[in-house]
Amino acid sequence: MKKILTSLALLGLVAAGTWMSSAGAIAAEEQNPAAPTHFPINEPKEMSWSFAGPFGTYDKAQLQRGLKVYKEVCSACHSMNLVAFRTLEGLGYSEAQIKTLAAEYTIHDGPNDAGDMFDRPGKPSDHFPAPFPNEQAAASANGGAAPPDMSLLAKARGVERGFPRFIFDIFTQYAQGGPDYIHSLLTGYDQTPPAGMVIPEGTHYNPYFLSGVSLKMPKPLSDGQVTYDDGSPQTVDQYARDVSAFLMFAAEPHLEDRKKTGFRVMIFLLLFGALVYMTKRRVWADVAH
Repeated sequence: MKKILTSLALLGLVAAGTWMSSAGAIAAEEQNPAAPTHFPINEPKEMSWSFAGPFGTYDKAQLQRGLKVYKEVCSACHSMNLVAFRTLEGLGYSEAQIKTLAAEYTIHDGPNDAGDMFDRPGKPSDHFPAPFPNEQAAASANGGAAPPDMSLLAKARGVERGFPRFIFDIFTQYAQGGPDYIHSLLTGYDQTPPAGMVIPEGTHYNPYFLSGVSLKMPKPLSDGQVTYDDGSPQTVDQYARDVSAFLMFAAEPHLEDRKKTGFRVMIFLLLFGALVYMTKRRVWADVAH
């Protein structure tokens, strides 16, 4: 009997604690009604991309502009450790151009025959060097938050789409959640937070940020910051579009080949299914049923 009473008492304490926690949360929301209950606060805008859909392809001119934005802006903080210079052949560059581009970077290599580390110009087989020697140095230089590597960012980021959109995504082959998110994040800095929302000191409000009300990264882009040689608009929106497309290519450089292979497989399966059906009709045509 004592054990039963003890168990009931413990259950009562747990229930009371849960109720007090819920009451505290409700009270906090009442004190700050602007406090968000989900992130991102705004869903990313669904953009029109050349690589969208089952027959989409990369716009090489856009990818080259996006590489320029990454080199002149993003590479100051963000690494692309998994992307080799020779991958840029998919942007339409020749082998000589890639060698020239790789040589612009200094690669810390070694050890040599004497056991020493040394610096040398980059080669097409090298990967983009990181702007910081390690994650701790990156965090120290950026207010305690290390900037994420951008190699797979366009595939790793993306907001879950609820019912019924995720059903339609199966048929439309929607896979642009990452670029949509990156574009919205880069263009979402100039918005004003709702009244009563507390923004931690040293952070920047962005309603499209996936993990909180604000982030350490300040607004990285401004109009006229990067010069385009092809006459494209030099605006924040265009920069964000171009670098988002480039990061999609960096994360999935073989996207076009994958889609071509998938289309051929579907055609093969349709023809194979038709042949199997006609063979079945032929074999069983004279058999009594």
